[in-house]
Amino acid sequence: MHSFPLVSICIPTFNGGTFLHSALVSILSQTYDNIEVVISDDSSIDDTLAIVKQFKKAANIPVHIYTHKPSGIGANWNNCIRKANGKYIKFLFQDDILLETCIEKMVNVLESNKKIGLVACKRGFLVNTSFNDEDTRNWINNYKDLQVNLNLRDLGDYQLLTKTVFRSNNFLKIPLNKIGEPSTYMFPESLVNKIGFFREDLKQVLDYEFCFRVLKVKHLAILNDELVKFRLHDNQATKTNRGNDGNDYKILDRLIYKEYFWLVNLKLKLRLLKQFNPYFKLLISLIRKLKKG
Repeated sequence: MHSFPLVSICIPTFNGGTFLHSALVSILSQTYDNIEVVISDDSSIDDTLAIVKQFKKAANIPVHIYTHKPSGIGANWNNCIRKANGKYIKFLFQDDILLETCIEKMVNVLESNKKIGLVACKRGFLVNTSFNDEDTRNWINNYKDLQVNLNLRDLGDYQLLTKTVFRSNNFLKIPLNKIGEPSTYMFPESLVNKIGFFREDLKQVLDYEFCFRVLKVKHLAILNDELVKFRLHDNQATKTNRGNDGNDYKILDRLIYKEYFWLVNLKLKLRLLKQFNPYFKLLISLIRKLKKG
């Protein structure tokens, strides 16, 4: 009988055969052993399912494999959560890897501070040879530390992110993602009962929109250690979705206006009012006419 809570490592897959084996092997190296693996596959046509079935045969931990009818990446992520049995959800995307103490350190934070609803970590990068160009190197330089401009409170092992970030002048400045990709974080399964699942109508911003909702009810912890390797390559979902995500940012702006308006700074309030409030637009128009007249 384990005295430590079960962690569900959730891996949503789709044609992930190229790097999936490395992701799965990284699970077996974890210093925390009360884990299960939950794989939700979106009808892959490569060797993804063969790889996960072979892993299940060889692994000494529970491995659950589910097939899922493709209906967007958010739907597959949510299917993983619904199938999970653990107290905690730890995403691992098919391209990425966990470093040995990742789960142990994240569980320690969540178990020791109930005000924290999600824990993330710093991440390193694995760069595919064909993707190793100047643009990629510039991207890494710009986005390697997502919290660098936030002036967070450092508590030694981690930095504390609270809803005061919404008031920051850097809130909607690049990088919009202030937390990290889902492979970098863990949260209690019960959290979705409070804030809901990932939005399935979003393609590119659904991960940090989820984290925004967390911040309204809980704190976030960003571990100072690099505990995940995030892979950059030509066929990753982020790159594939880029260019088809314009509607995401329109939805996000409207959500911030509707759900976060009283939490943001004055400059952003004014921008949102101009963008979405017809009465405010009318008021501005009348003021301009009065100044001219």
